[in-house]
Amino acid sequence: MNPLEILAQYWPRLMDGTLMTIKLTLLGALIAAVVSPAFALVRVHAAPMAQAPLRIYVSFMRGTPILAQLFLIFYGSGQFRPLLQDWGLWSFFRDPFNCALLAFALNSTAYQTEILRGGILGVPRGEIEAARAIGLSRFKTLRRVVFPHAYRIAWPALGNEVILLMKASALASVVTVFDLMGRTRQVFSRTFDFSVYLWAALIYLCITAIFVLLWRQAERRLSRHIDVRHPVPAAVQPLKETRA
Repeated sequence: MNPLEILAQYWPRLMDGTLMTIKLTLLGALIAAVVSPAFALVRVHAAPMAQAPLRIYVSFMRGTPILAQLFLIFYGSGQFRPLLQDWGLWSFFRDPFNCALLAFALNSTAYQTEILRGGILGVPRGEIEAARAIGLSRFKTLRRVVFPHAYRIAWPALGNEVILLMKASALASVVTVFDLMGRTRQVFSRTFDFSVYLWAALIYLCITAIFVLLWRQAERRLSRHIDVRHPVPAAVQPLKETRA
């Protein structure tokens, strides 16, 4: 079959999968963005013994494949079905989408926590001392000085993290979530035309390009008041790790 005919015939299915991929990525990244600032503060300020459980969690999430984490949640939850039913949680864990979302949110939280920790450590000590000198409370210092500067430093690495999460979302198809890759496999099983994978790759590329464009626009807005002769130190390097 002509590749264009494949695209024309199965475009609605591919678009449906694309929306699922975007939904899974954005929800996972958003949940992680809500939790990771508190975890990052614990990693920076808490005593070593107090932050030990968090370090174990971060090390496990960053040191194991996200596919294994997804299988642990999706298949592992079935082993504890009676217990989960007693707690009223089985309706959550029996849904593949919920399991995939939980796996991606937990994984992204670990990465975002470490990225933000680097950003917080990159905030000049003088800015924090100046905030305290003018009488700002600890909470206001965090809200007005530490986190704005830390996010400005960590912004490029956070963008890389979201892109990696989007690409990792293709693994959700192995637990029957019909994201873009799931729909692509479904179309291929009916047509045996490999060109559908090419269209899927182009859609992933378009999503990434649009996201990078929007993220850079946001980065320029965050840094519009910074003197270009004194750029922000690159305290957080882009992640090089891959997920599979």
